[in-house]
Parts: sequence; structure tokens; C-alpha cells
Amino acid sequence: MPQPPDARPDFLNHKRRRGLTRVWHATGHSLQGLRAGWAEPAFRQEVLAALVLVPATFWLAQDWVQASLLAGSVLIVMIVELLNTGIEAAVDRIGPEWHALSKRAKDLGSAAVLLSLLLCGGIWLAALTQRLGS
Repeated sequence: MPQPPDARPDFLNHKRRRGLTRVWHATGHSLQGLRAGWAEPAFRQEVLAALVLVPATFWLAQDWVQASLLAGSVLIVMIVELLNTGIEAAVDRIGPEWHALSKRAKDLGSAAVLLSLLLCGGIWLAALTQRLGS
């Protein structure tokens, strides 16, 4: 029978870590999360788009505020995609059977990705219009 999460030795060790040791281990978990995200086709597509869009920021942006908005909007899309993937993984962990709340959670995560893409597209379209229009 599995032990409750707070009875696992690795969980207890994680909670006892302090300072740079905690930061070191947290960084490792973050890198594992990025590797897990890379397994998702949508995240890979967004990373590839970021490899084009972030450098293009320096051509398109007219000041640091605009550069921050352009690059930040691209990063927001990737952040929201990772969160959506986390929601999907948690829902899938519960079980494969269909449930209205599972569908709702996945639909809400998908809607968040869509809104982040629309925000990013709107910011880039406005910046392109301003750059090419003047």
C-alpha cells in the first residue's frame, strides 16, 4: 500500500532543505519540468516560434518597454502552455474515464492557452503595424 505523501523520505528531505541547497534542488525540478514540457508538441512549437520571435523583438521594438512586451508575451504563451500541460497531467492521473469536471478543467486550460496566444498575436500585430506604418 502506498504511503501518504508526507511519509515519504524524499518529501521530508525536500521540506527540510534550506538556502542554496533548496534552490539547487528546485532548479533541478524546474529543468525536469522543462524536459517534460518538451515532450509536448504544442510546447515544442512555441519554443521554436520563440527562437524566431524573441530575436525579432530587437529589430521590431522601438524602446525597452515595447521589447519587454513583445518578448514577455511570447514567454507568457510558453508559461501558460506548461501550466495547461500540468492541469492535463493531473486530470489524467485521476483516471481515464470521462467526467464533466475533468473536461471542464482541460477546457479551461485550453482556453487560457488560446487567450495567451491572442494576447501575444495582438501585441505583435500592434508593434508590426506601428513599425511598418511609420
